[in-house]
Amino acid sequence: MAITNLHSNSNFNLDLKGSSFTSIPIANVNVRHPIILNRNQKKNWSTSFIRKHNNNNNKNANDRYMRKVWCGSTRDMAEESGNENDGVDILKRVSQMLWGRGLPPQMLVFGVRTAWSSGWKTMMKQLAPSDPRGSYTRPDSAFRSRPSNSVNSSEVGRYHLYAALACPWAHRALIVRALKGLEDAVGVSIASPGLNGPWEFPISTSNSLSNSSIAGLLRPSVDNANGCKTLKEVYGRRKGGIGYDGRATVPMLWDRLRNDVVNNESADIIDILNSDFNQVAKYPQLDLSPPFLRDQIQRWNDIIYPNINNGVYRCGFAQSQGAYENAIQCLFDTLDSLEVHLAASRYLCGDILTLADVRLFTTLFRFDPVYHILFKCSKKKLSEYPNLYGYMLDIYQMPRVATTCDLQAILDGYYRVLFPLNPGGIQPVVPVSSELASLNKAHNRELISSHVNI
Repeated sequence: MAITNLHSNSNFNLDLKGSSFTSIPIANVNVRHPIILNRNQKKNWSTSFIRKHNNNNNKNANDRYMRKVWCGSTRDMAEESGNENDGVDILKRVSQMLWGRGLPPQMLVFGVRTAWSSGWKTMMKQLAPSDPRGSYTRPDSAFRSRPSNSVNSSEVGRYHLYAALACPWAHRALIVRALKGLEDAVGVSIASPGLNGPWEFPISTSNSLSNSSIAGLLRPSVDNANGCKTLKEVYGRRKGGIGYDGRATVPMLWDRLRNDVVNNESADIIDILNSDFNQVAKYPQLDLSPPFLRDQIQRWNDIIYPNINNGVYRCGFAQSQGAYENAIQCLFDTLDSLEVHLAASRYLCGDILTLADVRLFTTLFRFDPVYHILFKCSKKKLSEYPNLYGYMLDIYQMPRVATTCDLQAILDGYYRVLFPLNPGGIQPVVPVSSELASLNKAHNRELISSHVNI
């Protein structure tokens, strides 16, 4: 597409859809730099593309082109030209006409920076509430009940788990459900994050985000309990029209008989699945919270939750430099301590896998591909901690755990959806430490203990 050169001491006149732009001299206009008009010159003209009418036969085509420049879109122009790259070229040429081949002018940078900063702060207040110092504060869960009695065989299918593959909190519940063998007793619906934030259920399950070869890998699903399109709708179906106007979060345990939410706190749900469903579990002998270890498990939870599980979010969602630096210090101090502890202990509580390990694992699994990059947890990769990385591989390779770990869904859930942190939506390549071949490498953690109690 030819562009007419703008010569000094010349006039031009545009007639678009019968509306004439005043013919004005453009002497003293430097088109290689941001355009500056004499104050006496009229302001209602643009330096968009001006195509030279080579002959009368091209007049109609040129008129259509000019109308699209002024009133249409770059896509329209690309379609007319038959070249899909023309739209990009047009934007490039417009930018060069406005400020040459140099950087955008300072006022434009200032305006965009100011607008983006204001919009970012507004979105972050909704996405990640913070305290006055800019430190992320996770909202409390709204539903904290549990089944009144142990679930028996007559209640198979009564309780339904709502979860998501990207969410580390929901991932905990999926792992415990798998380890205990509750797939037939507790149904599941897997939501996916919508572009604008809310959890949604796909209309069809034929298209999956992942092409993983892992047998039995969980996939996003329709709502298998209530037939809803979004998780918000499920919460709104509570018995008696009670409804709910708070955050619709996963995991969530739903009572199909009472048509109500039982619990949406992940720490409670994994304990419920471990303790209250033994009569219908395939592996009731597996106890992830034995009575003699409960105090020790709680001590680990009190360390891991604020500094690691929520700690990575405090890094990624920090809204001030001070809040970020404090969070990053707590995170890596704790990881350093765990690296030392796991040098002599196969799991957090010795030879026995517990709920504390499940809670830690879901954060470690996401660390290198997500938190190290997107959440700026950049001091070290997990793979730079030999004991912690081996510990993560050990749990990943346990029977049925890998079926809950869809890395592509995790990447999509973070990099595509968390727009304030990644406005371009570009996903990084999977680091070598998170590739399937690496996840299945020998970890030799069994050498630390005499037996595996699972």
